[in-house]
Amino acid sequence: MPVISFADLSEKVEAILLKAGFDDLHADALARIVAAGERDGAKSHGIYRLDGILRTLAAGKVSPDAQPVIDDEDSGIIRVEAGGAFSPAAFEAGLPLLADRAHDLGIAAMVINDCVHFSALWPEVEALAERGVAGLSMCPSYSAVAPAGGTRPLLGTNPIAFGWPRLDDAPYVFDFATSVAARGEIELKRRAGEPLPEGWALDADGHPTTDPEAALSGAMLPFGGHKGSAISTMVELLAGVMIGDLTSDAALSALGTTTLAPRHGQLILAFSPERFAAGRSNPFAQAELLFSAILGQGARLPGERRHQIRARSMAEGIHLSDEEMAGLDALLAG
Repeated sequence: MPVISFADLSEKVEAILLKAGFDDLHADALARIVAAGERDGAKSHGIYRLDGILRTLAAGKVSPDAQPVIDDEDSGIIRVEAGGAFSPAAFEAGLPLLADRAHDLGIAAMVINDCVHFSALWPEVEALAERGVAGLSMCPSYSAVAPAGGTRPLLGTNPIAFGWPRLDDAPYVFDFATSVAARGEIELKRRAGEPLPEGWALDADGHPTTDPEAALSGAMLPFGGHKGSAISTMVELLAGVMIGDLTSDAALSALGTTTLAPRHGQLILAFSPERFAAGRSNPFAQAELLFSAILGQGARLPGERRHQIRARSMAEGIHLSDEEMAGLDALLAG
């Protein structure tokens, strides 16, 4: 299998995006996110996403050069207007201010409005954790998930991610869709000609299915039944309704298809553990006791496997298939 370094993969993806028409700001931010997915073994958020990025640009549904505009009223809420561009550059523009404001006030929020979303959320909460604050990030998507007990798409996959800073180790991070699986996982199953596990999806008539094609034409299911459905609804309310942006249903209505990246908003919360603890305890030491207790039972912390893969990728390079490498070269040459 071809092996490529993280730096070289980032450079190759950035060159593809520049060739397609993205400006330097967005090509750089997008390339690092895509390459990070491959580096960390998150294939559903790696170079697989390039097709969707380029399709969305070709359809005129994302701005390749809108500059993020920060609206800071010197409060706990920081707004970033993405201008219809992909979200990574908007997040990076507001990140320093969000982390500083959380350290100052104890809690702060970043609202990203009018952004197009395709990426995982863990890079965001990890970036906050690296600045010493805990982070919680969430966003809607477009309607692809039936509510518990329902039969038709209404909710999005509505991911939610959390990060906790650790002084001498990689941050504690989890990131998951509130659907049984990310939509990208079903698309990868379709590409591979593999059936879905039972309980993942319904077909267009509302019947359970293990056929990826039927699932993509029908509805995914929330994880944990009514519990996942409730959490997904919370994401719609907090990261859609509350911030004056689109819900998943409205995003699908505006876009008209699930083959392009959806346009909506995003909410990121940042917390200062020290400010909340207020001297009553050392929150980082207390957290390490909890993590040690979890590991002491033979359990694994979320993100642990991802960091192991990252370390191996950075030391040995990222393994791509011949087909994946040829696809990158074709995009670069085309």
